Amino acid sequence: MNGSGATNGALDGAVVAVAGAAGPAGRAVLLRLAEAGATVVGADADATRLAEAVDAARYAHGGATVTGDTVDLLDLAATRAWADKTENEFGRIDGLVHLVGGWRGSATFAETDLADWDLLERLLIRTVQHTSLAFHDGLLRSDRGRFLLVSAAGATKPTAGNAAYAAAKAAAEAWTLALGDAFRKAGGEAGPRAAAAILVIKALVHDAMRAARPNAKFAGFTDVTDLAEAIAGVWDRPAREVNGQRLWLTPEP
Repeated sequence: MNGSGATNGALDGAVVAVAGAAGPAGRAVLLRLAEAGATVVGADADATRLAEAVDAARYAHGGATVTGDTVDLLDLAATRAWADKTENEFGRIDGLVHLVGGWRGSATFAETDLADWDLLERLLIRTVQHTSLAFHDGLLRSDRGRFLLVSAAGATKPTAGNAAYAAAKAAAEAWTLALGDAFRKAGGEAGPRAAAAILVIKALVHDAMRAARPNAKFAGFTDVTDLAEAIAGVWDRPAREVNGQRLWLTPEP
């Protein structure tokens, strides 16, 4: 992790929206993007936790512009309004980082509760659909637009008890890759100006988890600060290089 406080040229002056900004990963991403010199606009359904995350990023980086909007990302009109407001207020939109998560599983495949699918379809697929549709045009107008999805290795190699979760993640990946194809086509012979990419982890870990389970190994888990570093690093790479790619932060299964 870059703890120097130096700005990352590719993100300096960028405007980046973060969907699902109130959780541990969201907090880490807000902090890292603010450190890199970006204007950061977080959204979450939990207004109290979002305000805490925004305040933490502002406090850590006194000169940074970090704001928060309470947005129902299950409402396409509300998501479009958020995208339009962000671009109108700050003059541009250079990224959407999708961190909306959720997990449900079962002991065996046969015990899968399809109510879990109903929940995960909304959290893991519908919010990707809405944010990608809402931010598509703005990202194409940017000279460094990035749509970043955080996914799980289980989407590539599902396990019996994770059928609903893995299937939802796989659908979200497919949707993101389709967005990448749209960016490729829009770029023509010059190549894509914007990029849609997937960062793949096994699972996330953060300090509160370690404190709650001091003897746990969390083998193969990605720390939220390392995820945030990887997210910021995508802007350092050309759109052509990362568009439509799965960027693995854990060994491929």
